[in-house]
Amino acid sequence: MHKIGILGAAGIAPRSIIQPARRQGETIIHAVASRRPGAAQVYADTHRIPVAYSSYDALLADPEITIVYNALPPTGHAEWTIQALEAGKHVLCEKPLATSATEAAEMVEAAQRYNRLLAEAFHDRYHPVFLHLLDLKHSGAFGPIKSLQASFHVDIPFDPKSIRHDPSQGGGAMMDLGCYPVHWLRSFMEAEPEIRSAKAVLTPLGVDQRMEAELMFPGDIPAKMIADISSPPFRGMLRIEGEKGIVELDNPCLPHKGHSLREWFGESYREHTLGAGTTYDYQLAAFIETLAGGGTLPTGGADAVGNMQAVDAIYAAAQAGGSFPAR
Repeated sequence: MHKIGILGAAGIAPRSIIQPARRQGETIIHAVASRRPGAAQVYADTHRIPVAYSSYDALLADPEITIVYNALPPTGHAEWTIQALEAGKHVLCEKPLATSATEAAEMVEAAQRYNRLLAEAFHDRYHPVFLHLLDLKHSGAFGPIKSLQASFHVDIPFDPKSIRHDPSQGGGAMMDLGCYPVHWLRSFMEAEPEIRSAKAVLTPLGVDQRMEAELMFPGDIPAKMIADISSPPFRGMLRIEGEKGIVELDNPCLPHKGHSLREWFGESYREHTLGAGTTYDYQLAAFIETLAGGGTLPTGGADAVGNMQAVDAIYAAAQAGGSFPAR
């Protein structure tokens, strides 16, 4: 039985780790830590968590905890993930894994050094909907891939106090949302892209509220990515065009909340959904199975570093194009 400690009294944790852990049966949410006075205890009482810590160090020193879920803002990912790994804990870290590829590489190296499992929480990668796309690709149904498009839009009203708009906390559309479509594209292509160009629209605080990027995958396969935190309503889409067919997936991020697969192959057209559990349940199950059986996860190691390299390159291209300040 694994006991999980949560770093940060985060709003995402109930659906991303607390509820899945209680459904999973082999994990217990044991503790939560927050440095805000009284926040950990209130959070623990609300979510029926046995132990509340007022410091992250105290949680990491708890010998009963074997897994740490790092739900801190991006600027707290590298420091506290590395400290958790040093403390002998396995870590599931919220996305984006770090604020740069350099930090991500340091985190992965630490996981290897201390022989602990580290994964970035791209939960959608584990869901049957995304596995269906990979099955179509590997079966040859698409034929040679011709082009891809990925977009993610969420309405997050501008708030200078929100971490999503705070440059000092790793805010911005690319960090908060864009890392997802980049990951959809990379995970489907199973390759690393070249970033050809990027353009940002900035908030009054100088972070990106919208980012568009043009990518090129090996074999001269073009892809386009859009991330926007000021474009309601919530929507996401992944479009894959091959010589033999086209597939569009609505809501790749949270397919359990409603999705649609539209598939054109030859003369046939099919629109359907796949019944399945939440992305978070599949992610936690894969994490626990890997701890038990060994091996690697598709959202750890080189994949996590590769995603941050692409994010860094998109920001660099936007800066080179004159639409984003130096990071």
